[in-house]
Amino acid sequence: MRNFNFARVQMEKPQSFRWGYAIFVLFLLSILGFIAVGILSLFVGIDVESLSGNVALIQIEGVIVGAEDSEFLFESVTNSQEAVELIEKADANPSIKAIILGINSPGGSAVASEEIASAVRKTNKTTVAWVREIGTSGAYWVASAADHIIANRVSITGSIGVIASYLEFPGLLERYNVSYRRLVSGKYKDIGSPFKEMTEEEREIFQQNLDSIRDYFVSEVAKNRNLNKKDVDKIANGLFYLGAQAKELGLIDEIGGKDEVVAYIEKKEGIKADVVEYKKEKTLLEILSKVLSRQSFFVGKGIGTSLFDRKDVSTVSITT
Repeated sequence: MRNFNFARVQMEKPQSFRWGYAIFVLFLLSILGFIAVGILSLFVGIDVESLSGNVALIQIEGVIVGAEDSEFLFESVTNSQEAVELIEKADANPSIKAIILGINSPGGSAVASEEIASAVRKTNKTTVAWVREIGTSGAYWVASAADHIIANRVSITGSIGVIASYLEFPGLLERYNVSYRRLVSGKYKDIGSPFKEMTEEEREIFQQNLDSIRDYFVSEVAKNRNLNKKDVDKIANGLFYLGAQAKELGLIDEIGGKDEVVAYIEKKEGIKADVVEYKKEKTLLEILSKVLSRQSFFVGKGIGTSLFDRKDVSTVSITT
């Protein structure tokens, strides 16, 4: 019996070894293939200038940010720098007669939204904003810069306003006998810190800044939409409006979808629209770098979202 067991063990060892070796080889080949694809992806991409078509479609989807962040790895975001680049390329292409902004976004960074809106205003092409499901806050800011806005009757738009929020838990620290030692160079350096209660003076400072941002937001919408600022000010209370309501308020021009967008462009430009999507293709290397790096800029989500997170001194989020 002992000899039989010994022989069986002897037979099993090579078999076990072969499986382990095979797994190792497969793993190594996978890694090498991954690296090879990454290197190849550096040289592969679509040059939007070479695309055919006479109408450029540029998507404004997800949270509008000023820089990529690994926090949104598996979510749609619109990087303002990339969006501006695509708008400028479409504007410079003589074959492109009009630009469609396909908007499905809750907004985002006020700065990033303004950058895109500014690029839209500077174009020499006919621009149409097409709001599908949601185009609020910063996304509506972008839409307002277009020559014409078309939205679904049950889409959500508007939400003009600014909000600031942050977590404050000095009571929690006290409960667990944790002290916050304040050492700052500058009276307001730790304004908005969650480790201490905000003073009335600090609250007033924040409120003044929020009011200034809101006033600028209202002014831009009024100018872009050729509306009276007082009329915009009355509806700039943070509420969102359905497409049908937005049309009555003058926030959009037309109820409809893609067919209405194309019809408007064809009538205005006297062309048969051939829509081509302008977008930046992500390389594998860019995706990998996004996974491996976490930038300091963080943008939260929500209707009309713009989060300014100063990780060194504050966790206050300012939302438009």
